[in-house]
Amino acid sequence: MIIVIQCTDQVGLVAKISGLLANENLNIVSMHEHVDKGENMFFMRLEVTDQPDDVSLEQKLQQLLPKGAIVRVNPSPEKKAIVMVTKEYHCLADILVRNHFKTLGASVQCVIGNYTNLADICRRFDIPFYHVPFENFKEEAESSILGIISRYEHDYIVLAKFMRVLSPGFVSRFPNQVINIHHSFLPAFAGANPYRQAYERGVKLIGATAHFVTDELDEGPIIAQQIISADHSFTASDMVKAGKEIETAVLAKALRMVFDDRVFICKNKTVVLE
Repeated sequence: MIIVIQCTDQVGLVAKISGLLANENLNIVSMHEHVDKGENMFFMRLEVTDQPDDVSLEQKLQQLLPKGAIVRVNPSPEKKAIVMVTKEYHCLADILVRNHFKTLGASVQCVIGNYTNLADICRRFDIPFYHVPFENFKEEAESSILGIISRYEHDYIVLAKFMRVLSPGFVSRFPNQVINIHHSFLPAFAGANPYRQAYERGVKLIGATAHFVTDELDEGPIIAQQIISADHSFTASDMVKAGKEIETAVLAKALRMVFDDRVFICKNKTVVLE
C-alpha cells in the first residue's frame, strides 16, 4: 500500500506519522521524505504492508497533520492514460511496447492524433486510434477531443509529440494531469525547431524535458530532464536523431515517476521522490 503526503512542515512530523502507522499495526517497508525550506513544505511517500481501511487511515492522518494537508492513501496502483500524437512515432512506440508488456505503470486507453500517420501502429497493438484534424478549426478540434476523452476513464493525458498548442480552456480542465515531452533542455530553445536552433547556435549539449502542461507554453513544472554531448561534427540531422532517443528516455522516466506516485507539485516546481 502507498501513502503520499504533502503539507506544511513542522517539527516531529515523521515521528507522528510513523507512530500512527505503528498503532495501526502497519509496517513501513519504504519511506522517502523531503522538506522544501524555502516554502516550508513537507513531502513524503511511504510503502507499508497490509491493506487497512483506506478512508479511515486517511481521516486519521488528516487529523494528525497540519491544516490543509494533502493525503492520499493507496492511490490506484495502475493509472489510466490517454495519449495524444501528431506524426512522430518514437515516443508513442515506446509507450505502446511498455503498455503491451505491462511495464508502463498505466494502461493506455486510446490514442488521439491530428494526423493518421500513427493509426497503423495503434491497430497493431489493439489500441483505439481517433483522428481529429487540428489545422483550421482549433475550437472544434478541442471539442471533439474532449468528447473522445469523456468516453474513457483516465488519470493522465500524455502528449507524446503532439505538436499543437492546446488552449488555456482545454488545459484548465485537466490540472496537473497533462504531461508533455519537449524536444530541448528547457528553458533553452523553447518553441519550434529547437534542434535547428541548437545547431545554428553551436551548442555542446542537447537534451529533452518532460513537464506538466500549464497555460504558459513550455513553462509548466518540470518532471525530468536529461542531456547528451554534441560536438562540431553533429549536423542538424544528427541532433534530431540523438534528440529523439533522449526524448523517449526522458518521457519514459517521467511517466514512471508520475504513475508510481513519486511526483509532487509545489507552485511551479516538482519534488520527485525516487
